[in-house]
Amino acid sequence: MTTPFPFTAVVGQDDLRLALLLNAVSPAVGGVLVRGEKGTAKSTAVRALSALLPEVDVVSGCRFSCDPAAPDPSCPDGPHEPGSGARRPARMVELPVGASEDRLVGALDIERALAEGVKAFEPGLLADAHRGILYVDEVNLLHDHLVDLLLDAAAMGASYVEREGVSVRHAARFLLVGTMNPEEGELRPQLLDRFGLTVEVAASREPEQRVEVVRRRLAYDDDPAAFGARWAEEEAAVRQRIVAARRLLPQVRLGDGALRQIAATCAAFEVDGMRADIVMARTATALAAWAGRTDVLAEDVRQAALLALPHRRRRNPFDAPGLDEDKLDETLEQFSGDDGDTDDDPDPDGPGGGGGQPAPDSGPQDDAGGAARPEAGEGGQPQASGAQEQSAARASEPFRARVLSVPGIGEGAAGRRSRARTEHGRTTGARRPRGALTKLHLAATVQAAAPHQRARGRSGPGLVIRRDDLRQATREGREGNLVLFVVDASGSMAARQRMGAVKGAVLSLLLDAYQRRDKVGLVTFRGADAVVALPPTSSVDAAAARLESLPTGGRTPLAAGLLRAHEVLRVERLRDPARRALVVVVTDGRATGGPEPVAHAGRAARLFAAEQVASVVVDCESGPVRLGLAGRLADELGGAAVTLDGLRADSIAGLVRDVQGTSRRAA
Repeated sequence: MTTPFPFTAVVGQDDLRLALLLNAVSPAVGGVLVRGEKGTAKSTAVRALSALLPEVDVVSGCRFSCDPAAPDPSCPDGPHEPGSGARRPARMVELPVGASEDRLVGALDIERALAEGVKAFEPGLLADAHRGILYVDEVNLLHDHLVDLLLDAAAMGASYVEREGVSVRHAARFLLVGTMNPEEGELRPQLLDRFGLTVEVAASREPEQRVEVVRRRLAYDDDPAAFGARWAEEEAAVRQRIVAARRLLPQVRLGDGALRQIAATCAAFEVDGMRADIVMARTATALAAWAGRTDVLAEDVRQAALLALPHRRRRNPFDAPGLDEDKLDETLEQFSGDDGDTDDDPDPDGPGGGGGQPAPDSGPQDDAGGAARPEAGEGGQPQASGAQEQSAARASEPFRARVLSVPGIGEGAAGRRSRARTEHGRTTGARRPRGALTKLHLAATVQAAAPHQRARGRSGPGLVIRRDDLRQATREGREGNLVLFVVDASGSMAARQRMGAVKGAVLSLLLDAYQRRDKVGLVTFRGADAVVALPPTSSVDAAAARLESLPTGGRTPLAAGLLRAHEVLRVERLRDPARRALVVVVTDGRATGGPEPVAHAGRAARLFAAEQVASVVVDCESGPVRLGLAGRLADELGGAAVTLDGLRADSIAGLVRDVQGTSRRAA
């Protein structure tokens, strides 16, 4: 067995280590979400934690890890008589991003259930993780319905599996840890709230600390066993401290003063619901136990707020997570009490101490900073003479956008935009299963089996079911699409007020794409060429950062923008062939620069029409005299045209029908 990298050998990342240890002390805290750039020891620290957890007593032969001192009365392998059992290390179970629902919660043998009335159940990863750690790397890429199941089980401490009236329940209490790179997309706010704590991690910018990281990693790779032996004493000390903190936890007193500070802090930062108050209370209690105290102090409340509140303050994907620490200190000072909760002597011991601060967000902000340098231009393209480049205009306030969808029925990744055949949704028919049966169509199965009952010698009340009789339910739901924005940043769009309105409209569509679980991409054109400002990604906040820093000026190479977008779609089809695209061209329709720019733009547009790519042209033309060029471009694309005002959800009726109807006419 490979020796894991020692937890105590992780350099820096104090908040990450502290958050993991607090959950090890009190799993009721609700798990940890670790956000940060790649290569910051997120996975290393999580995997190392499992070696520190105390061993657990389990009923011998129980697949659900029942505690022999208090076995689960509903255990599918039960009933168990209380008594002695076996002892084993706590498990760390990893949930792959591409796992199926049956792999997560377990599977029932529907054939035996129908024919014999037997609950034949194969446990899933939730059962394996009971009384251990369940780790989800890249949790932001996990399908929403799996995240819902996962978080429901974590909240209730049990997993329920139901198939056509057959139900199985088993205990599922585990330490939930998720890691994610925000550049690859965000979790929905509702799901963020279900994680107890969150930690922002970033690589150190101190050369000496980076040197130490490399030195330890090379030593571990050369001889893992010897490196682990060097840290064995520190590992044993932390393991003993976890055990001691668990024993002390029931004795910790959460006074009225600390409770007032917790409630006041949550109210001051306007977090939704009451989950934040409860998580802060549990976290502050665990901090006190970790420090070896039986009273919760003010610094425990402060540290709990820094870990439990930042991710609960996001109102949309463009808000950076974080907490105003000056405001936090003012609130704690205002509601400080005199019942022993305001001791200002923090405990300095242990990994992370008692006051580690979350690392600042370095994802989209860095991207925005890199893209905002005006001297680099857009793609390094020189500006045409006589066309002065404008600095980036600020976007107007986003609004609720109308729904744009792709016509037809797809089979892409689950989402909320266009119709698709999915595993979840309304039942539309039945078919023979391809592979494992996941959603039984009961009526179709009975209908297939009924004509053969006499030939199969049926004599009792139950049906005689064969594998060939089983029918899989076909369902229709919604899929996520690739929304590719092609934005005109030329001189004709350079007026500050106009470009601000354009950016506000695109931000509104980006927010809609986030809510509908789409991938997004951004192509801009200006000057002499077009560039891919953002390749297709699930991170809409990265797209927003690129858009916010987008300068304008120069000629209008419309054909180059369309051709670059066409190439992006070609490459993306190879990577993700099931995901359908929606192209949103934001322009006034003008085309300048080079010979026959209008004719070239028309030929480029007809490439999209020939491939039946769904498209919408957002007409940015303004003023009393309008040329109608954007409408002509929409006709060439085989799509619909809509004005900036028409994008608002309450300003135009039937936009979806217009998009679909135009696409059908083009086909």
